[in-house]
Amino acid sequence: MSSISRDRLGAPLLRLIGVLLLGGLLGILNSTMAAVATPTLAASLNASLSTVGWASTGFLLAVTATIPFATWAVDRFGGKRLWLTGLGVFVLGSLASGLAWNAGSLIVFRLVQGVGAGLLDPLLLVLLARAAGPARAGRVMGLMGVVLALGPAAGPIAGGAVVEALSWRWMFLLSVPLGLVALLLARRTLPADQPPAERPGGGRLDVLGLALLAPGFAGLVLALSQTAERGSVGAWSALLPLLLGLALLAGYGLHAGRARVPHPLIDLRLFANRGFTAAVTIMGLSGVINFAAFFALPLYYQQVHGHGVLAAGLLMAPMGLGGSLAMPLAGRLSDRFGSRGLAAAGTALALACTLGFTRVDADTGELLPALGALFLGVGLGFLSAPTMGSLYRALPAERVAQGSSVLYMLNQVGAALGVALVTLVVQTSGAVTEGLHRAFWLAAGVLAVVLLTVPLLPGPPPRTGPDGAVEPAEPAASGGARRSGRA
Repeated sequence: MSSISRDRLGAPLLRLIGVLLLGGLLGILNSTMAAVATPTLAASLNASLSTVGWASTGFLLAVTATIPFATWAVDRFGGKRLWLTGLGVFVLGSLASGLAWNAGSLIVFRLVQGVGAGLLDPLLLVLLARAAGPARAGRVMGLMGVVLALGPAAGPIAGGAVVEALSWRWMFLLSVPLGLVALLLARRTLPADQPPAERPGGGRLDVLGLALLAPGFAGLVLALSQTAERGSVGAWSALLPLLLGLALLAGYGLHAGRARVPHPLIDLRLFANRGFTAAVTIMGLSGVINFAAFFALPLYYQQVHGHGVLAAGLLMAPMGLGGSLAMPLAGRLSDRFGSRGLAAAGTALALACTLGFTRVDADTGELLPALGALFLGVGLGFLSAPTMGSLYRALPAERVAQGSSVLYMLNQVGAALGVALVTLVVQTSGAVTEGLHRAFWLAAGVLAVVLLTVPLLPGPPPRTGPDGAVEPAEPAASGGARRSGRA
């Protein structure tokens, strides 16, 4: 990397980013594509909607449960080897899902697909952060943000288009050639893994920690998904996994806090770093806002304006487009000026847009909500990219994998929480527009909390002096990172 300019991303790093984003996009798209085809799948496989719904729920649970294992495995087996393994599992799961003969086989094969995606998702963050280094974390996370912004918007559009033009099987089969291309490119482009002795972690697997943490987070996601489906948090199918998930996570807290556990799967002392805690909190809350909007607005377009699934998905595209345009710029600026100001400005813009959505009614045309969605995406982009970049400046290299795991799991929980809350709000409202208003008042409240949390993000990145030496920018922030490194 020494030949790459400090101010620009060189061609080798750009190729690496492109190859990683291609593989990461497959998992993100598949997390949302199948949801829009649930009625088609139920009719084709002669199953109920609730049964076929487990094809999406099972995928999400497999992703969530696999993430903690990937945290340990990236240093035990090497990033390149694990990335190729994750892609291979994902491709096999995609092929099998496309050939499924009934609802049960589809659910099982979607679980396999989810395991592959669960390896890829946190690993994408780890490999990008390590390749970029702290000085370029913002701009690289901004490029990754293009995938994160477009994925939730493009998934329903792609799924709807494939189902209308082809068979539902092609939702999964199209991932096979794309996955094979991503696999071949990754094999050629990703740098060789370090020898085991030189890797920052990879010690003995914390088996008890994995047995507590993975199903604990999966239980929370399942509880929130069932809350959205049943319309009540009191339903046994939501309450039981919620209580079980909380109990398992509490057990993990006791386990990881014991002095005789030398290498816990997630070291809870990471949260002593103020900048890290603020960053993962903001990213979790941004998941609530993002998926609340992606759930509430399509309902408005379909039930108030009478649009179909594909048209509603297309009307949501401006939100993904706004985020994909804003994130690379915001990430690059954060490498120069820090994260706090950009994140605060993005939060303020997103807050203004959510308040604007509380004024939308049945007489409002499609143009104003589409423009509001565009600027909401821009605001969330200026919030997310600098926040993700600051997280990797707050952590020492050996903690990047753990930090990525925490970030992704909280974002998954935030996404599930956003959908569950909006579902409850809409179902308890008298009209669709009333539900829309309440959903965005809820989002505005979450954004207000984010705005109060932004000042806790790490300060500006260190600058490089004329002699090439690093000049500390803010002793308090760098001290926090050093304390986390000793923890």
